[in-house]
Amino acid sequence: MAVIAVMEDDAGTRLLISSVLKKDGHEVLAAEDGAQGLALVRGQAPDLVISDVQMPGMNGFDMLAQMRQDPRLAEVPVILLTSLQERAHMRIGMTTGADDYITKPFRAAELRQAVHAQLNKRTVRASLQAMAVDAAVHEALADQRSELTRLYEERLAAELSERWPVSGGVGDERIVGATVLFADIPNYAALAAQLDATEMAELVRKYYGTANDAAHLFGAHMMRFVGEGLLALFAPGEDTQTVNHALRAVRTAMGLAESARGVQRFVAARYPGRALPKFEASTALHTGDVTLTRLADPLHGSETQLLPVGDAVSAAMLLQKQCHGLGWSIAASVDAVRNVTGAVRTGGRALVKLPGRDAPMDAVEVLGLAL
Repeated sequence: MAVIAVMEDDAGTRLLISSVLKKDGHEVLAAEDGAQGLALVRGQAPDLVISDVQMPGMNGFDMLAQMRQDPRLAEVPVILLTSLQERAHMRIGMTTGADDYITKPFRAAELRQAVHAQLNKRTVRASLQAMAVDAAVHEALADQRSELTRLYEERLAAELSERWPVSGGVGDERIVGATVLFADIPNYAALAAQLDATEMAELVRKYYGTANDAAHLFGAHMMRFVGEGLLALFAPGEDTQTVNHALRAVRTAMGLAESARGVQRFVAARYPGRALPKFEASTALHTGDVTLTRLADPLHGSETQLLPVGDAVSAAMLLQKQCHGLGWSIAASVDAVRNVTGAVRTGGRALVKLPGRDAPMDAVEVLGLAL
């Protein structure tokens, strides 16, 4: 497995981290402060460093700065440990070269997930090079060419009847660790107030026509409209050797953003001088367990409808409502991003307060693929 350096002045926390990592088969180099840890790192060149921020003598930021100035250590990933009361440290750590941070107290599962994400960076980056379809797909999404429809029909039409059964099924379907995508049009009401029903329908068809194709093309397990929004699920059981479900969800979100830009260009050309609100999309991604519940349709006899339920679904929808206020086109929870660490470029990071929830969600802005 990997060689991991742990720098933590609290003996109990240091023992906990070391025990979890050793149980997973990793070799652990432990240090009580930044100076001692930096000496270990320079001597061993580990695969990963986990460091507390507040330590006597050399703190975590100083240690990180020394690492980033050393050509041998500049690329070694670093995870910082900080407390919820030290939220300012989060931004400082990410801007000074940290790859991730964990807030204390943390669970063993959270530590394992963050460690796995960093160690998996090179594998994910290599898999990106194998995605031969990227250029053609993104060009098709950008130009909204008929080629996208042809690809969709040839590659996925045969599978749709199996993926979205509408009758005859019994029992619920549980998807463990699904990536949930929810997209909406923030200015929908403002646009509807200035356009008539026919004009608004034209814009919605243009946007969601491409959105529908994008979700199908990238292998959504299930898709449905919720009001003016689009909800899609991507299942881990349908991963390929080169593209996992979270990355397919990210690529779908990017397609939706490009589709919205295309509709805005159409609006500017079609209605010059009307000073209409901007047509744009905001999309949120979150990872968690989802259950697809089958509900009988009283209007159509034996037909059923699939209703996605679970905390992951509601969290994604709540996050989408907040991301537009942050100025983010695509927002993703850290849980979702860790599944594609190294494969995407990220921007801002924030603890986002979700209505009705006590704890904020740790979220990042997704900018694009790390090609």
